[in-house]
Amino acid sequence: MVKETTDIIYSIVDIETTGGKFNQEKITEIAIFKIKNDGNISIYHQLINPKKKIQLFVEKLTGINNIMLKNKPVFEEVAVDIYDFTKNSVFVAHNVNFDFRVLRNEFSQIGKKFNRDLLCTIELSKKVFPEMKSYSLGKLVSNLGIKIKNRHRADGDAKATLDLFILLKSKISQKELDKYIRKSKWVNF
Repeated sequence: MVKETTDIIYSIVDIETTGGKFNQEKITEIAIFKIKNDGNISIYHQLINPKKKIQLFVEKLTGINNIMLKNKPVFEEVAVDIYDFTKNSVFVAHNVNFDFRVLRNEFSQIGKKFNRDLLCTIELSKKVFPEMKSYSLGKLVSNLGIKIKNRHRADGDAKATLDLFILLKSKISQKELDKYIRKSKWVNF
């Protein structure tokens, strides 16, 4: 059964990682703002023990260090919560390919599949605001008058992405927005 476009739920996601080689990054923090068409917003936010050393430049950027994460749950302990929280929703992120790839890789490492429809706020921003000189989250939202609290942390960046998404959604028709929703493509890593 095809969902009515008015029933679409969006999960705006941001993650922080340890840094490192491609597909070897581990999640240290995840924030998800789930928004329904009635405007109701639910929030999921969790620090995660990556069981891996965080690169120094990432630690300096985010302020997240291994000591903070020592007693936090590992990904496998929160995977069901993340899966259930984002179930039946469109996975939205600023540079969706990164956030989805890393999250999907974490699921794959515990033997679970994770598929969601995807929407990238960078791609959508280029359509709605073609005149912008930069589409990096910080510069884009600053130019649009959106404030970021707690920059380079999952909750702060996810909240800014949520505010950006709400603005973008108000400037484009649902039919046009639907053109930017795509199926996840990755099968294996």
